[in-house]
Amino acid sequence: MEERGLRVARTDGAFFSKLSTTISKLLIPTKIGINGMLINMKRSSVLKNYEIYTKNEDQTKEESLQKKYEDSFVLYLESIDKYVMDSIYKKVKSRTATAFEEEALSKYYTVIHLKDTQYLEYKYRKQKYLLDLDYLGLKNDNKAKILTRYNPFYVSKMEGIYKGILKNYSIQLADKISASIIDKDAIYDSIFSTLEDYTANVLPIKIELDGKEKYKDILDEYDKFNSFLVGKLDGRDQVEKKMYLLAISRKLFTHSLPLVVAEQCYDKLIRETRHLIISSKTDKKKEKVYEMLITLIEDYNVRILSTKIYWEVPADKELYKAFWDKYKAIDKNTKEGKIQKEVLFIKDELKKLENNVQNKHIIRFYKDKLLEYGAMKKLANKYSKGKSYTKKKVAV
Repeated sequence: MEERGLRVARTDGAFFSKLSTTISKLLIPTKIGINGMLINMKRSSVLKNYEIYTKNEDQTKEESLQKKYEDSFVLYLESIDKYVMDSIYKKVKSRTATAFEEEALSKYYTVIHLKDTQYLEYKYRKQKYLLDLDYLGLKNDNKAKILTRYNPFYVSKMEGIYKGILKNYSIQLADKISASIIDKDAIYDSIFSTLEDYTANVLPIKIELDGKEKYKDILDEYDKFNSFLVGKLDGRDQVEKKMYLLAISRKLFTHSLPLVVAEQCYDKLIRETRHLIISSKTDKKKEKVYEMLITLIEDYNVRILSTKIYWEVPADKELYKAFWDKYKAIDKNTKEGKIQKEVLFIKDELKKLENNVQNKHIIRFYKDKLLEYGAMKKLANKYSKGKSYTKKKVAV
């Protein structure tokens, strides 16, 4: 009987464990239903308050309407947050979650981990995550009627969130106290990642809502960026895609991503492209990357340096003014003009890199280019008793 009793006890333990799992599976859909109803209610409320606030023309009511809208927005986000913890978490734990839900929870914890180290970014990222979760849910369920009403609110909120994230990165780069301990390259990568996310996911909705005419200044760069969203990209393609993102940012995020930060981002891309030239295995690839570098340097000069007003060193401003005058004087539509432009850019690059041993390979590449264009000559070898001379490259 004792042995039999032990067997029964073990069976009961397994049984209750299975029963608990079964009950959890039964309860979870109910919780999803309750949370779904709550989200629908809070979403309707925030959309109603958003529409009243944006259509209001009575300035005396603006402050109270804004507060009502912002309060309903907080309650709306809280309802989505509750859904994540009550429903998705338990579905993942009980292994009944879909791939979409598993990914959603993974992203949720990625955001939460920012709280202790980057609170400001955490605040924006969590809002973005919760909004994206509801938006994708509506999109996946083909809620076209709701999306028509939801999209203006979604874009309005996302606009502020992305600007906040980019401004936070800009502040981190400008903070001289923390500049020595932060990984600047990681911040640059985060900036490009944020710009890509916005351009791929939010900007298309804005263009659809506002019409293409409003964005005619960036449509060319936007179309070129879209061409990089399919297929496998090599290093050169990645640089070119980032260049178009920076061009778009100069129109859409002028204040959140100020000129000084955009200048640093361009500088990083130019450094990356120099490295790609040296690391390219074949002459054909090397030439393709070099062409990309010339395009990038020209973009940098036209969009950034030519519009720069404040220079820390006044002498640098005068030197650049002379460089810019030479650039404007070149007829860039002719073959000869294109060569003159390249020579001007290469000579300017050599000035920036001179006496830097780490850049000796790219310096050699530049000098070979100048030799090819006749902008530099190589002195012949000479020899006299007791002395030897090597070939030297001298700019013309």
